[in-house]
Amino acid sequence: MVASFAVNFLLDIEPRLSNGISDIDILQLEIVSDKEGQTGDVRDVLAIRSLQKWEIGISAKNNHRAVKHSRLSNDIDFGQKWLGFPCSVEYFKEVKPVFDNLAKLRTASKATQKWDTLGDYHTSVYVPILDAFKKELLRLDAENLGTVAERLIEYLIGNQDFYKVIKGSNKVEIQAYNLHGTLNLPFENVKPKAKVPKLKLPSRLIEVVYQENSKTTLLVTLNEGWQISFRIHNASSRIEPSLKFDINLVSAPHSLFTNQLFIG
Repeated sequence: MVASFAVNFLLDIEPRLSNGISDIDILQLEIVSDKEGQTGDVRDVLAIRSLQKWEIGISAKNNHRAVKHSRLSNDIDFGQKWLGFPCSVEYFKEVKPVFDNLAKLRTASKATQKWDTLGDYHTSVYVPILDAFKKELLRLDAENLGTVAERLIEYLIGNQDFYKVIKGSNKVEIQAYNLHGTLNLPFENVKPKAKVPKLKLPSRLIEVVYQENSKTTLLVTLNEGWQISFRIHNASSRIEPSLKFDINLVSAPHSLFTNQLFIG
């Protein structure tokens, strides 16, 4: 039922799915490798018509709205990897002692020591890393005005337009991330049955603050209605010299196209 709803709805708003130029204009379906997600392409499935030089992508999620799970460590340059601008020497000077200490603890315990033995590690580990991350993100934005905000959203949300299908416990939601205007195109004189507006990418970073009463989560607010939360956490119960972000879209522009089906 879920798949049927999603397919039928997409057929209504993407005429090229069911309309070809000729008999040899074949619709191909392709699974996207996980490696693509590391470079900002979050799509799981592609529908392609090579003759029309056209494709759309779908990201399928089961009951969660996380947009990314990126890592930080003493040798991960998030600026270069996410935004195309390298992190500063100062950033690595701030995070290296924290991660180096974690590496020593892991080695000394032969990878058996657990995080809870550190006491208040939210204060001793998470806060210094988040402070350094916050400072560096603001620096990168200040030095590359008008570029970092846009690239951050493209890295986190996706650098290719796509439909996101989210299956919940009693509903299915389809969101259209039409950032570059490649979704919802007509086929000759066949028009989509609903209009999917183009989303505006942000051009500036407004603020980076801690979520209220939190030592684990930063809220990054950008213009055009975008807000992202970055919750840092340890991916394993055992100490390791890296941390993981659970990154979620808190708010998107009001023009984000959304359709829901309640399935009981």
